[in-house]
Amino acid sequence: MSTCATVSRDLGEPISGTAATARTWLLLEQPGPWGARALTQSHLDPALGRALEAAAENTGVRIALIRRAGRHADSGTPSLRQVYAAHTAPGNTWLRSATTTDPERLLDLDFTALGAGDHRTFDAALRGHPHTGDPLALVCTNGKRDRCCALLGRPLAAELAASGVGGIWEVTHLGGHRFSPTVLVLPYGYAYGRVEARTVKEILHGVTEGRIVVEGCRGSSAWERPGQAAELAVRAAAGELAADALSVVRTENAVRTDGAAARWEVTVAHIDGRHWRVVVAQGASLPPRPETCGTSVLGAPARMDVVAVRELTVAALAS
Repeated sequence: MSTCATVSRDLGEPISGTAATARTWLLLEQPGPWGARALTQSHLDPALGRALEAAAENTGVRIALIRRAGRHADSGTPSLRQVYAAHTAPGNTWLRSATTTDPERLLDLDFTALGAGDHRTFDAALRGHPHTGDPLALVCTNGKRDRCCALLGRPLAAELAASGVGGIWEVTHLGGHRFSPTVLVLPYGYAYGRVEARTVKEILHGVTEGRIVVEGCRGSSAWERPGQAAELAVRAAAGELAADALSVVRTENAVRTDGAAARWEVTVAHIDGRHWRVVVAQGASLPPRPETCGTSVLGAPARMDVVAVRELTVAALAS
């Protein structure tokens, strides 16, 4: 039987505008097995996992567990764990690093401030500091969420780590397992799908130069899905690859009276003052297909279709 990733690839399902949404990522090292709901189904204390989920709710912070790439003998929990926090909004992009022997210290964080881009409580509670190593490439490998993540993600993570690429971690869940192998790159927060090792190396090289690779990009987690698709469309139209050059400054639902699918008008701004108006419509990926390997139910996954990209004049901006 074909996997959901194989079917999605064979049917040419577009990946633009499919990234998870998170202004800030909080990552905690947790080796060993992960369940489908990893924060409460791993060697992490499930009570702590539930408390962290509650603390992060509606703050713009997404919490994920990470582990080193490679074989995962169930050897218990390390005394010292790696912790990262990354904010992905252009103009205030940062990646902080810390270690802790007590993961309950994460409950001392001000999650609302962290989601807004303020890392002071991370630094105070965990003695956090700027990450000075390689950019991070998080490869989704949680087979309990979907077998594609294990079948495709784990070999990719192992290959990258074995070839000497730094910053490689396995991560619990990035969404969109039918686009496996999926990767999130920090600090800029761009997600990628259907990637190969050579592509990840190119992406990471680009990040060190402050440049985004558009090939295979699902979008920036800083924006909601219409904004992700719109920003990538402007990058393509303007030939703009600088990581912090573009921001989504407005997303408006277009008024529809014909009962058609959702439609948005997204305004994308460049740091040099240029603006674009992008029309994005929600479509359905057909024919119906399984959206995950864990079900036989067929669905038509939502897709973000860019209808128009128009650079705005000064007069249009003033109106």
